[in-house]
Amino acid sequence: MAVMQSRDTRTEIAGEDLSSAQFKFVTLEADGFVDLADSAGEAVYGVCLVGAAAASAVTVVRSGSCMIEAGAAVTAGDQLQTNAAGEAITAASGDVVVGLAKEDGVDGQIIEMEIITGGNIVA
Repeated sequence: MAVMQSRDTRTEIAGEDLSSAQFKFVTLEADGFVDLADSAGEAVYGVCLVGAAAASAVTVVRSGSCMIEAGAAVTAGDQLQTNAAGEAITAASGDVVVGLAKEDGVDGQIIEMEIITGGNIVA
């Protein structure tokens, strides 16, 4: 059962429509706005908790345990990366680890994840 606890959140401005991005990875762009993570294996800023239209305030989880949408089957303990749709998948060699699965999940399921920041790369 996915839960959230001891999380740190930020209010940011959406650089694009994030109204359908709840529980997906987002990036902090050069313009200072947050966008949906759209490149597999990229570094992320956090997880969208409350989405909104472009130029509106969104809530982003930056640390702690939070919910994320799985983009493929994952197993508790897996290191996670983003896919091109902002969903969590098992990290592959050379990609940035952005979370640790705290439970098993399948494509489209909301699971619990511990956010990892710092740009760790899978060897």
